[in-house]
Amino acid sequence: MGCVHGTKILTEEDIDFIAKNTAMDKAQVENQYQSFLKKHPDGRISRKSFHTMMKECYPGADTEKLERHIFRMYDSNKDGHIDFREFMIVLYIMSNGSPEENLKQIFRVFDINNDGTISLKELQKIVRDLFLLINDTNADQASQEVLVKTDPLSQEVLVKTAFNEMDENHDGQISQLEFIEACMAQKKFSTMLTLKIIDVFISDEHSM
Repeated sequence: MGCVHGTKILTEEDIDFIAKNTAMDKAQVENQYQSFLKKHPDGRISRKSFHTMMKECYPGADTEKLERHIFRMYDSNKDGHIDFREFMIVLYIMSNGSPEENLKQIFRVFDINNDGTISLKELQKIVRDLFLLINDTNADQASQEVLVKTDPLSQEVLVKTAFNEMDENHDGQISQLEFIEACMAQKKFSTMLTLKIIDVFISDEHSM
């Protein structure tokens, strides 16, 4: 993307890339970009804007910790902003992609240090941050789920069970393939965590 007076400009290369990687034609990409600019005049979403959007989705909840993980899924070049190209690719995959493509995006949420694997410590952090948000916004859920949300011991059992489900070769880390296969096989705890992340993503998507 080019830049004029601080505003990101959509280049022909960007349009071609988005059209190639989504089902949209070039005219539709242009239209989407104009809509995007109305909400984000400088052509990209800053961390501050993203924080505001998360707050709108979850009023009164502590979104700050989880939003860092969701932001990372979008910000593929790690420059601290979500540009239109990054935004459209993730949005399209999550809306129209295959289950495997969706899970590749969600894997990036769990892979905090971007090393291509999920450690037990990373899974613990995501679960803690995720249930902090859910606990603030859905306090009237079924009693068993509330117990998991509010009881650190139950959360630890959930993390270890999910980790063992996913870590097929028991090498102490979860590869992208292991993560996808565990979710595709609908292993109970792996699927539950993944669906929670998708719920947050869908809520967030509507405010962009």
